Amino acid sequence: MFHKNLKLIITAFLISTAVWQFIESYIGNGIMFILLASIFVFLYFKNEIILLSFLRLRKQDFPGAKKWLDKIKNPEASLVTKQQGYYNYLNGLMLSQTNINEAEKYFKKAVALGLSMDTDMAMTKLNLAGIAMSKNRKREAEILLSEAKKLDKQNMMGDQIKMMKDQMKRAGQPKQQFGGGRSGRGGARR
Repeated sequence: MFHKNLKLIITAFLISTAVWQFIESYIGNGIMFILLASIFVFLYFKNEIILLSFLRLRKQDFPGAKKWLDKIKNPEASLVTKQQGYYNYLNGLMLSQTNINEAEKYFKKAVALGLSMDTDMAMTKLNLAGIAMSKNRKREAEILLSEAKKLDKQNMMGDQIKMMKDQMKRAGQPKQQFGGGRSGRGGARR
């Protein structure tokens, strides 16, 4: 993995080499250097480690995705802001299986840094709503669910949002008590 500033330096070097090749009438070499520079520009905006982590996550390989994410030692120096958001989002997804408190910190940091796609932001807020609901913070969970519903424009998470709202309604209802009094099955004794 290259540092984000090193990627820009390599890109500038490759573009200057391409210009030099164009001046020397080596058009093919110049095109090849431009294409090579475009790879580093792409990797500046889409980090290769995060892409590989998403690939592992898509295959449901959580330990493999975590292994790739752990290769990023200093996310603030290596990643641009949106990539830091996705780094925290992925870490939150990994930790939501084991440690809810730690996952909540990562999800909140991902929301603060921002994510590129509304669907990812909706998924983050949906996870935060689930965590808030498990900690009996009903009002916060309602707010997060409504924000997730607004962000989910293609209605991809409509079923999950509806299911969580139903669970919140059930959690808010008083529990019914059975067995009070003697008028049940056996009737009154004489």
